[in-house]
Amino acid sequence: MAAASSSDSDSGRAESNEASSKWLDAHYDPMANIHTFSACLALADLHGDGEYKLVVGDLGPGGQHPCLKVLKGPTVLTESPLPALPAAAATFLMEQHEPRTPALGLASGPCVYVYKNLRPYFKFSLPPLPPNPLEQDLWNQAKEDRIDPLTLKEMLEGIREKAEVPLSVQSLRFLQLELSEMEAFVSQHKSKSIKRQTVITTMTTLKKNLADEDAVSCLVLGTENKELLVLDPEAFTILTKDAVTSLCFGRYGREDNTLIMTTRGGGLIIKILKRTAVFVEAGGEVGPPPAQAMKLSVPRKTRLYVDQTLREREAGTAMHRAFQTDLYLLRLRAARAYVQALESSLNPVSVTAREPLKLHAVVQGLGPTFKLTLHLQNTSAARPILGLLVCFLYNEVLYALPRAFFKVPLLVPGLSYPLETFVESLSDKGISDIIKVS
Repeated sequence: MAAASSSDSDSGRAESNEASSKWLDAHYDPMANIHTFSACLALADLHGDGEYKLVVGDLGPGGQHPCLKVLKGPTVLTESPLPALPAAAATFLMEQHEPRTPALGLASGPCVYVYKNLRPYFKFSLPPLPPNPLEQDLWNQAKEDRIDPLTLKEMLEGIREKAEVPLSVQSLRFLQLELSEMEAFVSQHKSKSIKRQTVITTMTTLKKNLADEDAVSCLVLGTENKELLVLDPEAFTILTKDAVTSLCFGRYGREDNTLIMTTRGGGLIIKILKRTAVFVEAGGEVGPPPAQAMKLSVPRKTRLYVDQTLREREAGTAMHRAFQTDLYLLRLRAARAYVQALESSLNPVSVTAREPLKLHAVVQGLGPTFKLTLHLQNTSAARPILGLLVCFLYNEVLYALPRAFFKVPLLVPGLSYPLETFVESLSDKGISDIIKVS
């Protein structure tokens, strides 16, 4: 009886604690097999259906077999393998196009893997860092067999202890080897270039232009070498790069929106957000126009459209032959017109190599007085043209030209020279004729 009374007391106490708690126990599974930390968790409406999913960058048991998991409630919807251990996860909107589904960014080592619709979309890699010049010189000497592996190890250890620029991965691996393994390692790697690469330690998002909840965001990356990188969400290029060691945002003095930064060299930067600041680019609205997202009211297919489609399907060969016939006739007429222009010297480009000229005429005005401008151009590669004369041949009954003769100046290759004159129409019946240039 005493045991039963104690059990009832414990059950009642648990029910009382649950009733007074601010949280509801929705799900508990100690065998869910999820191995991660806070930076690799994200909540997002991945499918645009209003239902948020849980995105998990899973390290895998013992750091083996990392994977990307998406959970809906307690159920794992998808599970995709990752090439390396994740460091951070973030969801962000890349564009304004409909449907407004966010992309997923997963930081791992020196790379950010971007997923759209839970499929690989883009891979961004951090730019390499400049190597230590002393380290580079030592490996160049090893390449030319001027130092032995033991000396190389001693000098690299001295650089690691004193130099401000860290050693590359290649040198760090070399320093971990036993004496018997050093010579083979140097022979294998001495011809390779020294590469120094940092890794991403944290990642978040920053609104690009607007502060709205569904606005386009940029990825902000924090690296191991104390740099802060802001990536463009469309081209995935680095917008800003700051060697900042710490950040703080909030009220400072009497200003509500103050950003305080300290730099690697010991500097202090304080930025105050203007009260009149508007986060919109001066070039106008960002992204595609709003009309692009509007659905068009496409009319229903009419009977005439259906009949025309059937006709094109049945008589497609005959229609294609008719089109080809018309095309051949058009080409023939164009060739005949070109030959006629050559025979009557109406071609705007000279066909002789002795006088490589190009002529272009422009007529301006509504009448009865017109302005006629000739543009002459020397089309030769390097030879100037001198001593040309331009004469207008026209019907003197229909037109009157105050200046019908020009002496052309020296024509430099590649430049266009304008020659202007006025033409007066003498006919009161609107009769026109050709004015030839010779």
